[in-house]
Amino acid sequence: MRRPRTGTEPVTARSPLRLRLILASAALVVFAAAAVGLAMGVRSAGPHDSPSPTVLLVLAVVCGVLAIAAMLDLVVVIRRLRSERTTGS
Repeated sequence: MRRPRTGTEPVTARSPLRLRLILASAALVVFAAAAVGLAMGVRSAGPHDSPSPTVLLVLAVVCGVLAIAAMLDLVVVIRRLRSERTTGS
């Protein structure tokens, strides 16, 4: 579902899908690795360590959410790239 043109953007404006694909792929790898690393840190951290296991867990969850967002962006970009190939644009 596209929004109607307001007249201020160029007619041929397009999202740089290949760049988004590269950035989303890199973000997925980085945030997934960080989530796993932080989750492993939660297991090995003691109750009096700094940062605390709670802080590590919160950071692991945040990294996991960002990895999921990157994965969803990858799905969107891949679908758009495939639709461009089939329409010939």
